[in-house]
Amino acid sequence: MLLYDRLSRKPILFKSFIGLSVKQFDDIYDEIKLKYTKYEIKRLSYRKDRKRSIGGGRHFKLDVKNRIIMVLVYYRLYITYTLTGLLFDLDQSNICRDIQNIEKLIRQCLPIPQKIYKITKRLKTPQEVEEYFLAGFIAFIDTTEQQIPRPKDKRKRKMYYSGKRKNHTVKNLYTANQKGLIIYKTKRRQRGRKHDYRIYKKYHPELPKVVEGMYDLGFLGIQKDFPAEQKSCLPIKKDRGCELTEVEKEYNKNHSKKRIVIEHAICRIKKYRIMNDVFRNRLRKYDRASDIVSGLVNYRIMNPS
Repeated sequence: MLLYDRLSRKPILFKSFIGLSVKQFDDIYDEIKLKYTKYEIKRLSYRKDRKRSIGGGRHFKLDVKNRIIMVLVYYRLYITYTLTGLLFDLDQSNICRDIQNIEKLIRQCLPIPQKIYKITKRLKTPQEVEEYFLAGFIAFIDTTEQQIPRPKDKRKRKMYYSGKRKNHTVKNLYTANQKGLIIYKTKRRQRGRKHDYRIYKKYHPELPKVVEGMYDLGFLGIQKDFPAEQKSCLPIKKDRGCELTEVEKEYNKNHSKKRIVIEHAICRIKKYRIMNDVFRNRLRKYDRASDIVSGLVNYRIMNPS
């Protein structure tokens, strides 16, 4: 069985399977352990027509620590429930039930973008802004999309079809600071048909005015549409039939070097294969999965080891 005691003896394999070092995992587990009893009572008290007292009924085969290991292995490798059941000696139905029951608690204990965004959008003084955006006062914004199975409904096929990817996809808008910390993420999954800039116009983050946003050419028009709300920096677009000057090429090169931060942040998210492979779960679970993965990425940046 693929349990904590066995994995923790091999730190390299542990990090490869979980995405965290042993120390990072232990720190997260300590926080989850403190909240677990209260969380379980609240979860089991949800049904008003409950007849059996809390604590009765089927018990989990795995303890809390190993159930968290199972969730993180599933997120990192995105293996099937059949293989997960083989690794943890559980039935497929138990795998599904165990993951669903503890996902919300894991999400509560991670620095997800929503928690950080509540702080950053209220920053007032330059000292407060510098704490989150460093001396450059720069934020990096970009979108990423992930393939989903072809919907059966014709209307949904049209809504989720991405002309860029030539597949049915969902999109997320991310904002990161210079450290790569994800400080904002769209709350709901966006359909693949929507253009990046269209998503931004409806769900853009409210950042301090001294912070400059770095964008790619997918957000062309932002300087015209949001002149007062947000300082923005875009690469220079080549006109049809013309070539960029050497100065303009150098400017675009430096712009790309700075913007690589958001590309690396998205790359860290994609290392969790649940955010990279075809998303096989129900779409209503997509936001929770992306929140947890973003929180894990943020936790690694905030707690290096």
